Amino acid sequence: MRIYNVDTDKKVNKVILYLTPGEAQEMKDSLELIMNNNEKHHHEHIPDRESDFKREITVCVYREDNLSTFDERSRKLILNDE
Repeated sequence: MRIYNVDTDKKVNKVILYLTPGEAQEMKDSLELIMNNNEKHHHEHIPDRESDFKREITVCVYREDNLSTFDERSRKLILNDE
């Protein structure tokens, strides 16, 4: 598991998510989509529609054979935890 704060360009070790039932369902659906279609699709965006899209969670599934589909910053975090 790697957690990345896009705003600060820093890794994060612990995070708490506060989700409504609808947001939790959207996250579940997004995870199922990328788990079932990982060869072509490795991430999903889950926006906070109530905040006019000011907040967003992006979930990714990475494997050794799909690392080339991630950008350089993501690969650095995944491979080196930095």
